[in-house]
Amino acid sequence: MPLLLALLAALFIAAPGHAEDVKLAALFAAAGVEGTLVIADLAGDSVQVHNAPRAAQRFPAASTFKIFNTLVALEEGVVAGPDALIPWDGRLHDMPDWNRDHTLASAFATSCVWCYQTLAREIGAERYRNHLERAGYGELAEPFDPVAFWLDGTLTISALEQIAFLRRVILRTLPYRDTSYEGVRRVMLAEASAQHRLFAKTGWAARATPQIGWYVGYAEIETPEATWIFALNMDTRGGADLPLRRGLVRAGLQAKGIIPSSETASAVERVDR
Repeated sequence: MPLLLALLAALFIAAPGHAEDVKLAALFAAAGVEGTLVIADLAGDSVQVHNAPRAAQRFPAASTFKIFNTLVALEEGVVAGPDALIPWDGRLHDMPDWNRDHTLASAFATSCVWCYQTLAREIGAERYRNHLERAGYGELAEPFDPVAFWLDGTLTISALEQIAFLRRVILRTLPYRDTSYEGVRRVMLAEASAQHRLFAKTGWAARATPQIGWYVGYAEIETPEATWIFALNMDTRGGADLPLRRGLVRAGLQAKGIIPSSETASAVERVDR
């Protein structure tokens, strides 16, 4: 599967229909950051990209893996659903909002590391290995720590692979139960308006050099079959750059006419990690 994805990425870069998108490039230039943004429709007929070579390059998955991690945890039954309780053990963490009991939904929203590590201990290395291979999700180096592999750079993925994985999640072509998919969809809701819903997850590979920021997900527009998948990664100089992840994606979706520039949306996700 990794070889197939690499070949697909090479075709993507070479295809004349995937030339540098001038509007997306201008957004990154204005922000003064290096990165890539891929925006694709659900069918894959329209793919717009800034920095195609980087879109094929793998980076640490960081907290974007919580999308797949949630799906795996629900499918394996280690957590019953979005409202299931994950009890806090009383240990203090740097993020104040982590220092309490959580549900799966609040753990996703606050990007709670210890919450997902609690689930990871129950899932175990062998089951993770099987799920990752079955989904063709990025590249997992061996050996790996089953409670840290998405954090320490052992699991890497490209923006193009994020798009391919999210398409499979949206279309439900992976062999998981509908209830598992519904749980992921519920926790991924990041913002909503009268005209669109955005389902997404941030990521921040703070241990990488340079640090890598992610924002991946999809936008459902209130027109028939109008779903657009996006994957952004960018070099970050520290926490001050993190708001650019959402900002660049939102500006990109607006520049391409996918969501209106004048639209006001209510945010659901609460933490920039």
